[in-house]
Amino acid sequence: MAFAGLLSDADIAAALDSCKDSFNYKSFFAKIGLQGKSGDLVKKVFAVLDQDQSGFIEEDELRLFLQNFSAGARALSDCETKAFLAAGDSDGDGKIGVDEFQSLLKN
Repeated sequence: MAFAGLLSDADIAAALDSCKDSFNYKSFFAKIGLQGKSGDLVKKVFAVLDQDQSGFIEEDELRLFLQNFSAGARALSDCETKAFLAAGDSDGDGKIGVDEFQSLLKN
């Protein structure tokens, strides 16, 4: 698993279970144990989520966000994806950079 050694399997399972019907990034990040983690760990998690290694998490990658944690997880709805992107994209360029991702975890 891509997050082995970075995040707890139990925390991942609990976070995924909590968003079967609806997704809230704040509650997901809290349950998965990312809030308050070191910048280095957050950068490693960001690198896994940045599937194309572009240095940004784009809308298509956000839609499949949960599937990074478990292949059987659902895709985010268009509404959830757009809300997640809007929350993280502080400079309005249509994508989330590592600094924006770190800020998203602090909010």
